[in-house]
Amino acid sequence: MVKAVWNGAVIAESAKTVVVEGNHYFPRDSVRAEYLAPSDRQSVCPWKGTASYYTLTVDGKSNPDAAWYYPTPKSAAAEIKDRIAFWRGVEVG
Repeated sequence: MVKAVWNGAVIAESAKTVVVEGNHYFPRDSVRAEYLAPSDRQSVCPWKGTASYYTLTVDGKSNPDAAWYYPTPKSAAAEIKDRIAFWRGVEVG
């Protein structure tokens, strides 16, 4: 079971993550949506497509753009559709 933990809270937990470029992508339904708020940030990967971000908020503390996902990944990255990954101090393991 892989967990994503930040500020003492389990943000996501799943035995069915997909690892791409060293990042665990969690199934969307394994992520606790109450900790996520949409962000305006986007970035582009040449082979995965355009990523969108979420800001995490736990117990009044925010971690801007700490989660990302590809709403419409390119075909080469189809396996990460409907999945969310984490960074910026989120412990994944």
